[in-house]
Amino acid sequence: MNPAGFLVPLGAYAVITVLHLVIPARHVEGYATDTQGRPLHYRLNGRLVFPATIGLWALACWAGLLPWDLWWTVRWESLTSACLLGLLFTAAVVLPAPPTGKGLLADLFLGRPENPQWLGGRVDAKMWLYLVGATQLGLNLYGFAAHHGLTFADPSPGVALHVALFSFFLCEYLFFERVHLYTYDLFAERVGFKLGWGCLVFYPYFYAIALWNTAILPSPHTPWPVLVLAAVVFFGGWSLARGANLQKYTFKRDPTASFLGIAPEVLTDGDRSLLVSGFWGLSRHINYLGEVGMAVGLTLALGYPTVWQTWLYPLYYVLLLVPRQFDDDRRCAAKYGPLWEQYVERVPYRIIPGVF
Repeated sequence: MNPAGFLVPLGAYAVITVLHLVIPARHVEGYATDTQGRPLHYRLNGRLVFPATIGLWALACWAGLLPWDLWWTVRWESLTSACLLGLLFTAAVVLPAPPTGKGLLADLFLGRPENPQWLGGRVDAKMWLYLVGATQLGLNLYGFAAHHGLTFADPSPGVALHVALFSFFLCEYLFFERVHLYTYDLFAERVGFKLGWGCLVFYPYFYAIALWNTAILPSPHTPWPVLVLAAVVFFGGWSLARGANLQKYTFKRDPTASFLGIAPEVLTDGDRSLLVSGFWGLSRHINYLGEVGMAVGLTLALGYPTVWQTWLYPLYYVLLLVPRQFDDDRRCAAKYGPLWEQYVERVPYRIIPGVF
C-alpha cells in the first residue's frame, strides 16, 4: 500500500481543471436552456486539455519524476481515493440544491441541479465531469499498458491495439465535444451521484477493467486477422454511434441541412418534427447498437477472450442501454404524443434493425 497513491487522482483532477481554465476555449451555445428558456453557454477545450494532460504526464515520466506505470502501481489506492472524491462531490452538489420532491435517496442518486455552472459560467459541471473522466481514463490505460510493456519482453500487440482504439475513442469524443451538448444527459439529466461519481470513478476506472485484468498476463499471440476483425467491429460500431449523433446534431441546428448527402426526411405535426431518414430510419436507437459494437471490438482487440472480466465492459453497455431505450421511448411518447406513434410505426425497431 502506497499512501501517496491516494493523492494521485486528486492531483490529476486538479491539473485537468487548471488546464481547462487556462487553455483557450471555444464559446458556444448548447441545446439545454436556463430557467428563462435561454440556451446555456459553454467553454469547450477538451480537444486541447486531453493532449496537454497526457503530454505533461509523459514529460514527467521521461524526466524520471514519475514511473511510466504509476497508474498501475497505485491503481487500488487511486480507485479508493476517487471513490471518496465522487461521494464528496455528490454531497457538495446535491445537498445545497432545492429538493426535487422525489426523496433524498433519489435526489442523491439522480441529482438535484439540472445544469450547474461555476466561476461565472467558465466551468460547466457536466462537461467538466466528462472531461475529467475521459482524461483520467486515458492516463489509466497508458499506465496499465506501460506496466504490461515493462513486464514482458514480447508485449501483446493486442494490448497496443486496445489502447490505440480507446485513444481514438477518447480523442474523437473530445474533438466532437460540441455534439454532446445535444445528447440526452446534457439536457435531460440532473447532476448527482449518477453523473458525478460515474464520471469521477466509474468512467475512468471501470472502462479500463479489461486491461486492469490482463496487463499482468503474457501475450496470447493473437493472429493478425483476428486483430483486424476487432478493428473492423470497433469502427463499424463507431460509424453507427458517431454518424447517428452527428446527423441528429446537424438536424437540430438546421432541420433543412443534408448529412452525408442524405436529405432530412421528417414526420411533423406542424410544430414538432422527428427525423426518419438516414441512421434514424434504421432503428430508434441505432447509436446504442454502435456503442455496444465499439465495446465488443475493444474486447476482441485485447486478445484475451477467455478472461471473463474483459467482457464486463460490453456487458455494461447492454445493461445500461437496453433499459435506457425503454425510458427514452416513454419520455418521447409523453412529449410527442400521436407523432411518436407515427414514428414507431415508421421505425419499428428499437436498437437492432430487423431484429429488436
